[in-house]
Amino acid sequence: MIDISAVQAFHTEADVRSLADLAVAQGFVAAHALPNFVPLLRSLIPEGGRTLVGGPIGFPAGGHMTAIKVTEAKALREAGADELDLMMNVGRLKSGDLAYVRDEVAAVIEAAAPVPIKVIIELHHLTDAEMETAAEIVAASGAAFVKTGTGWTPAAATLPRIRRIAAVVAGRAGIKASGGIRDLDTVAAMVGMGVTRFGINTTSATELVERVRALPGGRLPIQAQG
Repeated sequence: MIDISAVQAFHTEADVRSLADLAVAQGFVAAHALPNFVPLLRSLIPEGGRTLVGGPIGFPAGGHMTAIKVTEAKALREAGADELDLMMNVGRLKSGDLAYVRDEVAAVIEAAAPVPIKVIIELHHLTDAEMETAAEIVAASGAAFVKTGTGWTPAAATLPRIRRIAAVVAGRAGIKASGGIRDLDTVAAMVGMGVTRFGINTTSATELVERVRALPGGRLPIQAQG
């Protein structure tokens, strides 16, 4: 359920190579790199294996023109990405230009097809009402996932906010929680709310996996959350 990434501005080729090695060795569901490194990452991770290759679109601010995002989606698909993360245009959302946001998400989904899209709504910048509007747009768009953040802003994927997103999405899309998730209690609670993917930094992800392996039966107990 965890994917790991090297998507900060300072990440180097060596970081991407280490990311690929760790993702394959630990069996993480996906590894993501910045767009220019996606071809390298694809060359390092076997196609059709347990670990998917991904990259971001319009990252990290989301303010690119729609045409640029569409072009980037096509290029990443052609580079062999198995899944893509689209940064929503938060400025347009907060301006109330919801038609622009809907049209852009739809255009990128079409350009990337059949590669699935996770749409990042960047919770740190949103009020609860804006968060629910963003989640509804993503759920209605046919995107594969609502993703809570890029990792470039302070963590905002709290349990109350995940619960509200889950209520809005209502099973129409997956939920990926990303940003500041560091303990198994939080992971278990979020899974109980319907989260099926997590974006966690490599150090914390590895530590969490080792903790789960040490649990009875090597499994994390989950209870459905209301």
